[in-house]
Amino acid sequence: MSVDDSELDKLRSARRAEIQKNIQEQAEIQLQSEEQQAAISQEADMLSEAMRSILTPEARQRLATVELTREEVALGVKRHLVNLHKEGRLNVPVDDQTLKAVLARLNSNRRESTIRRL
Repeated sequence: MSVDDSELDKLRSARRAEIQKNIQEQAEIQLQSEEQQAAISQEADMLSEAMRSILTPEARQRLATVELTREEVALGVKRHLVNLHKEGRLNVPVDDQTLKAVLARLNSNRRESTIRRL
């Protein structure tokens, strides 16, 4: 009987070690995810603060509207405006008409889809 008990103890300890390893891996994955979210949140805060100084209120409103429907486009526009501002190639504050032109220029790269009936 002691042979079965020792074998059972070995299996139990191996299972405990496996469970502990899985818990540690999950904790590491969760920590990495939280760090990523914190970095994304920090970037969003930095971009929003920059938009307050770069854009006029009307342009900020337009960008907020774009952000509601196409978040990735708005994020790209914000990054583009911040880069232009850092390079000194942007007249501050950017008005609504200029923002429209930037949006149009960035959207011109998009492929147009049309539906034809046969």
